[in-house]
Parts: sequence; C-alpha cells; structure tokens
Amino acid sequence: MSTARSAPADLTCPDCGRTYDAGPDEPWRCECGHPLEFADRPLPEAPAPDFAELDTRDGLWTFEEFLPVSPRVTLGEGFTPLQRAPDWGENVEFKLEYVFPSGSFKDRGATATLSRAAELGVEKVVEDSSGNAGAAVAQYAARAGIDADIYVPADAKASKLAAIERVGANPVRVEGTRQDVTDACIERVARTATEGRGKRSDPRQRGDGWYASHAWNPTFFAGTATFAFEVAAQRDWQVPDAVVTPLGHGTLFLGTYRGFRALKEAGWTDRMPRLLGAQAAGYAPVAEALHGDEAAAGDNSVADGIQILDPARKDQILDAVEETDGDAIALDSDPVADALDRLHRGGFYVEPTSAVAPAALSAFRERGMLDDGDEVVVPLTGSGLKS
Repeated sequence: MSTARSAPADLTCPDCGRTYDAGPDEPWRCECGHPLEFADRPLPEAPAPDFAELDTRDGLWTFEEFLPVSPRVTLGEGFTPLQRAPDWGENVEFKLEYVFPSGSFKDRGATATLSRAAELGVEKVVEDSSGNAGAAVAQYAARAGIDADIYVPADAKASKLAAIERVGANPVRVEGTRQDVTDACIERVARTATEGRGKRSDPRQRGDGWYASHAWNPTFFAGTATFAFEVAAQRDWQVPDAVVTPLGHGTLFLGTYRGFRALKEAGWTDRMPRLLGAQAAGYAPVAEALHGDEAAAGDNSVADGIQILDPARKDQILDAVEETDGDAIALDSDPVADALDRLHRGGFYVEPTSAVAPAALSAFRERGMLDDGDEVVVPLTGSGLKS
C-alpha cells in the first residue's frame, strides 16, 4: 500500500469544532482544552487483501493507507507475533508487542509521531513518560535527527533512563507523582512569548518544544491503531470476540478501538470486538467511573506503567467502552505479580505492567464478560529486559 500526500493533515477539535492548520507551531490541544484529532481520517477504497498480498517487510506501515502521515521515521517496526496461549484459555492469543525496537508497543505511536514531527520540520520534541513512551520517542527522535527532552519521574527505572540517554535524548527528572511529571512538561510546552508579564499560559501557543505526547498527540493514537490492523490481518480478517489491554492513558486501548472502527468502516471487517481494560488499583479512574469508588480502591505498586489518575482522553475511553459493550476493572498487586511469574515461566519475558491484562482474563470471566470459549487477544506490551 502507498499513499501520496500533498500536505500535512490539519487538526480539528471534536468537542467545539475549531480547526487548526498543520505546522511546527500547531497547538497541542484545543483552546477549549479538549484533545485534538485529525480533520480527515483516511480509509482505503480497495477491499481487504489476502494476507499473502501484504508486503509485511514494511511493518506496520503496510497499512499506510489508513494513516494520516507517511513513514518518514521508521525502524521497520510492526507485525509482532500473534501466538496462541492455551495455558491461559482455549482461544486466547498473545500479541508479543515487547519485541519492538525499543522494547514496547509505544514504538507504534512513536514512529507515527516522529514522522509527523519530521513532516512539519520540528527541531525539538518534548514528552513526559514513566519510561516506555519516553524511550520510544527518544529512539525515534534520534532516528529522525530531532532533539528530544523527556520528562520522567525522579525514581524512573535505571534501564529506561539509560534507553533515553544512550540515544542522545535529555531526561528531565521531576520529583513527585506521575501527574507532577506531566504538569511540569505541560508547563514547559504551554509557555507564551509573553511569559513573565503576568499572563496565563495558553495551549494555542508553542513553548520550547513540540509536544510529542502519547496522551495528547493524535498521531500517537493513529500509530497504535495499527495494532488492530495487524491482529485482523493475522487472523484472516476475522475479528476476535474481545481484546484485553492495560489501561492507563488509553494509548493502546483507544488505538485498538480506532483501528477496528476504521477496518469496519472500510468494509474489511464486519464487527467490533469487545474492548476490556485492565487498570491498576488505586489508579483506576475509568473503573471508578463505571463501577464506583469501591471498584477502583486498593493498591497496585507492580504496574507502574499505568499509574494514571487523570487520563487526557477519559471521555473517549468511556465512549469506546460503551460502544463496544466493554468494561474496565482494577487489579491489586497480587494477581498481577502472580500473572507475571506465570508469564515468565511460560517463556514470555515481559515487564510487570504487561501482566495486568493477562491477570484480568480470569476476573472478566468471573464477571461474565468473557466465556471460556471466546476468542480473546491480549497484548504483552513491554519487555522484561527493561524491568
């Protein structure tokens, strides 16, 4: 597949309808505060090809016709293995997202986002992350020859800091909570030219750096949508009954929803899977919105990668849950730690947050959201080598 684009795609706000021209000074969110989206969502006109007709040497960019950006910055990422996991259920498949170049599924969003940055002539990107997204953005920024500052928690894992530093990016350590890290980064990118004159920061104005955010930037979600394209192609365009993903900012959860929606709109598939999110207890705003405070209570110090209290796209996550008859639950540390040990002993060497979705399988079955015979796909999102 190949798509020629004459100009970068413009942005629009789905909430208030404002539109913004593409460019290196484009806003990172709407004036009304809502995340932006692409004004147009490209879809292929041809019918779904047979798998043998796909040139998978292009990786996830095999599906360029679905994407609002061209592959300017790539490391050949994508088409991760889809493996049966009979020990976890008769019809369960794990998609091994931890084999990406930087060791996590965040490469899907990073290759798209840095391709957008290169397309716009951006000279420096800024991101905030607990580790994986920052490492991915740093690696693809290096590939693009673009400077990168990555805001991280002061206690970020040494392995993830090394992944950021060794490709030439600058980690900016921030004391406090994960939200404090995001707040510091947003303060940086929302500065105005009149800073110091008593005026408020304005998200319409670019501060020092282009915000390559995995929570706010719509290009990142266009990239993670390729997860759905690959799953469908690897299953001969048969949609699974359900997909269970970790759920923090919703980067993969929403990408999965958008990918399967695009496939259905293009006529390549005929239905949507049920989308089921697994959150960390104590950091479960989606589970709380669906089931109340008690359902979100508890403690999960194991799944540090999804300890998000205020996801930027919470309303969109809840819409995706509703539209797919899905759900979200919160898990304590113990079942996640047990699932992690079970994964390792089964040959899947993943990091702790990757165990949240497999741990949620039994909980969703107990709630009646999944039957034993349902076909379920579960992404294993990050490598144990980064633990």
